[in-house]
Amino acid sequence: MATTYRCPQDGARADVTSLTWCCPVCRGPWDLDFESAGPLRPGDLPGRVNSLWRYEEVLPLSSPATTLGEGRTPLVPLTGTVSAKLDFLMPTLSFKDRGAVMLAELARRLAPERVVADSSGNAGTAVAAYCARAALPCTVYVPEGTSPKKTEQIRAHGARLEIVPGDREATARAARTAADAPGTFYASHVFNPYFLHGTKTYVYELWEDLGGRLPDAIAVPVGNGTLLLGAALATAELLAQGLIDTRPALIAVQAEAVSPLAAAFHAGAEDLLGVPAGATASPTLAEGIAIPRPPRARAILAAVRESGGTFLTVTEDRIRAAQLDLAARGFYVETTGVACWAAVGGWTDRSVVVPLCGAGLKTGLAA
Repeated sequence: MATTYRCPQDGARADVTSLTWCCPVCRGPWDLDFESAGPLRPGDLPGRVNSLWRYEEVLPLSSPATTLGEGRTPLVPLTGTVSAKLDFLMPTLSFKDRGAVMLAELARRLAPERVVADSSGNAGTAVAAYCARAALPCTVYVPEGTSPKKTEQIRAHGARLEIVPGDREATARAARTAADAPGTFYASHVFNPYFLHGTKTYVYELWEDLGGRLPDAIAVPVGNGTLLLGAALATAELLAQGLIDTRPALIAVQAEAVSPLAAAFHAGAEDLLGVPAGATASPTLAEGIAIPRPPRARAILAAVRESGGTFLTVTEDRIRAAQLDLAARGFYVETTGVACWAAVGGWTDRSVVVPLCGAGLKTGLAA
């Protein structure tokens, strides 16, 4: 079966060698249809490369030239039931490297005239770094108010930085306009499904490190939902391969200040509830998940429900307290990355893993 983009809404398709970044019918994000190279055999893993590329059978790309050694981050117990996966130890200090390496490797093979990305900071930093590795010209759009440390990191990797007046939604609109120019590869962690097949390696690593099993629940911070949807892909694949017996519950965490998905979930809705186009995000310390209108909202809500999971929200005060609490335990994590610890750190009735998604050096301590 040829690898193709497929629109989950209307079934439209496009070849992955094209630069068509969204469905031409509905302008929605793509899913990816591809045939894996075969079942993942646990006995084959010892001795393989110590990066996420060790799971090559289930990835849509192989033999990368752009790798920076991403993946295989430590899993560390925090309490008797809660463990943390230290994804802030990635090459660019955030979990976004998992998907960015896929996008940059795909772009390298397609050889576009330019690469465009948009981000609240971490995804843009990751795309900039991997485009530097691939020797691709890159422009990153970020909203005004993005952490200066993140914009400094983007510039350091040689990317052109476009600071957009307004919030994350305004930034996405500006990048999508640029992405329509001929010869442009839109390295969108939201619209391009290769990114999700990178983030799914988070769960494959959990499965391997836990000896062929998964925790009762996997908590993830959710804005555009790229880590959650990657986790849903991985758990479905592991179940289909007979490598797990049951899928863990997906616990989606949002900041109370910007929680459109949580509101829709608890109202029993299949999509966002009346969030108008152009809606702006309220201020929150969790800038990385302050997304008023995530394009993959329907898929996120469905994935959480299918897993038997739920949505939780955390206040700004709880985010501040969680950042300090983790720092007191030795982990200096940015404010978005502490949201899950704030939400489920006190759980004692089941095992759960939280991701520490980004390094504290990216934002500093919350005021």
